[in-house]
Amino acid sequence: MATKRTTEEIQRLLEGYRSRSGTRVEYCRQQGISIHMLAYYLRRQAQQARPRMARVKLASSSTSAGTFGLLLRNGRRIESAWNFRDADLARLIHVAEVE
Repeated sequence: MATKRTTEEIQRLLEGYRSRSGTRVEYCRQQGISIHMLAYYLRRQAQQARPRMARVKLASSSTSAGTFGLLLRNGRRIESAWNFRDADLARLIHVAEVE
């Protein structure tokens, strides 16, 4: 059974991988880890570095009472009634910014 690596060990592995001169396979062999484990660590680090929510600025607008408008960084505008949960709003913003 594999031992659990500390955050510091994982960080050291990732820094070593990024500064390597050989191939991914060679690096994994030298470090004694599988290619799949390295890929997992890289994916996890990328997900943690990605911002979850965007900053928004409140401003008056021409929307009617009971609705809101949200202008995203990519220029898209969302207008809707505020009758859904925070998680649903976060998912809506994520989908609108990705596409």
